[in-house]
Order: sequence, then C-alpha cells, then structure tokens
Amino acid sequence: MDEGITDVRALTFDVFGTTVDWRSGVAAEARRLGALNGVDADWERLADAWRALYMPSMDRVRRGELPWTNFDRLHRVSLDQVLREVGQESGADGFDLAAREELTKAWERLPAWRDAAQGLERLATRFTVSTLSNGNRSQQAALIRFAALPFQRVLSAEDFRHYKPDPEVYLGACSALGLQPREVMMVASHKSDLRAAQAAGMQAAFVERPLEKGPGGGADLLPDPLAGVQATDFMDLAGQLGC
Repeated sequence: MDEGITDVRALTFDVFGTTVDWRSGVAAEARRLGALNGVDADWERLADAWRALYMPSMDRVRRGELPWTNFDRLHRVSLDQVLREVGQESGADGFDLAAREELTKAWERLPAWRDAAQGLERLATRFTVSTLSNGNRSQQAALIRFAALPFQRVLSAEDFRHYKPDPEVYLGACSALGLQPREVMMVASHKSDLRAAQAAGMQAAFVERPLEKGPGGGADLLPDPLAGVQATDFMDLAGQLGC
C-alpha cells in the first residue's frame, strides 16, 4: 500500500461491474420481459452486445458529436441498435416500444456483488463512501435502492455534464466532496478508470471482478501494480484500509 493512502478521506466507487453485476442483471431482466412478451433469445449475448455500445455512445457525447445526453437515453438508443443486430437472429427484435422502455430500466435492477454491501458498511466507518458513475442520478438512486447499497453520497457524470474518463468528472467529484484529489481514492474494477483518476491526481484502488463479463469474458484481473491498493473484493479492500 502506498504511503499516501493515509491522506485518503473519501472513496468514490465505479458502479457497473465494480459494485453490481451488470451482465447477469441485464440478462435476467431481459429474460423476464421476454417471457412476458413472448420473445426468446440469448439474453447474455444481448447484455454483452448492449454493454459493448456503452463507451462508443458516451464517446460521441465526449467528442461533441451529440449534445449532452444522459445515460438512460444513450442506453435506450443503443438498445434499438442491439435489437436490430442481435434481435433479428434471435427474435429479440419483437419487443415493442413500451417493452423497450421497460428493458432500459434493467440498468436500475442489477444485483450487487455478494461482498459489496457489507464491504461498503465497513469502509463507511472510516471514509465517506460515494458513487462516481456514468449513470445518471435517477438511475443510480433507483439502483442503490434495488441493490440495498449503503452509499453515503451519489455523484454522477450528469452532475458535471462529462463522462468518465474526462478529468472534469474526477475533479468535479473531489470538489463536490470538498476535498483535494489526493484525499479521494477511486475504487474500480476497470484499470482504465483508475488511470484516468490518477491522472487527475486521485489515488486508486483496484478491485478484481473476474466474472464481470462472464466466464472468460476478458475482465481486468490482478495484479494492478500502478494502483495504490489491490484487492480481491470490497471486504479485502476494507481490511487493507484498516476498516
């Protein structure tokens, strides 16, 4: 652990993949809605294809090709593309407009990783624990309620009208917490997120989520020698940070 960790007063958490299991959650919700609408498909494949459009759609906003568009609306637009491409082969394009709007809310109904809630409770005994997600505020609020996650603060890319990895998100979060970047640690299972946070002056903790993208799906794995802390889950992180 880096010596500078003693400066940390708050932890900001990536949500999708780090705190909740987006893949199984999206697939389960799509499966449920498919059954209600008489549609059958490879729901894990749909979840993977939808997630694959996550960064490209945000990059269009980051490059100025689209005006500011929040997470929910970007996901709704990309869902149409996924259903065209994947759905024509599987029948998933049979979702009507109402079902598609409902399916977009799948990102509010994702299960937390088993260690997440207890780990956050332990970490909150010593640090302010906050989200720092590309998800919009209403989406995050609904997800936190659904997954019973004890976050003390909710910070969103929407607050800063930038998406990660823009530095405005990380620096904006530090400012919102009333702290200097060195006093805030970004916690994520995505090394690119951590590198961007570190470039903005924040500290970094890598938490491994090997099943985020399914078995053999290419999730980032330990080690991450560039991170100040490397952990196998939130409980391990709490132990290393003295909680």
